[in-house]
Amino acid sequence: MFVLQITTNFFNRMTNNPKRLFLLDGVGAVLTSFILGAILATFADRVGIPKATIYSLSFVAGIFAVYSFCCYFFVGCNWHSYLKGIAIANLIYCCVTIGILIFYFHRVTILGMVYFFLEVAVVISLVSFEFRIIRTAR
Repeated sequence: MFVLQITTNFFNRMTNNPKRLFLLDGVGAVLTSFILGAILATFADRVGIPKATIYSLSFVAGIFAVYSFCCYFFVGCNWHSYLKGIAIANLIYCCVTIGILIFYFHRVTILGMVYFFLEVAVVISLVSFEFRIIRTAR
């Protein structure tokens, strides 16, 4: 019951100011970029994915962060298409991540699987929430 109330309150706050989703998305992308580029790349051998691939994912997350922050600060009333754009980009990012896990399946460690599946779960949850806000706000 408590979690449902928190989720409902959060959804209502985001519905009242949907541009905040860009801020949430941007902060998440910065966190992802940092974890990938600074932490996982350092321990690439323990993750089982090559450093270059991890750095590539980190770079893409950084680009998403810049996009989301720019949208938060510069997009006006017509935020729907921009939010839909980052939501679709996030879905593509998840598909690419899953593709990388499949491609390197023989090398990926349990630690790598756990991290990337958690990341995909969080991003898909965010995308679902973004599409829900888009539908509600129209």
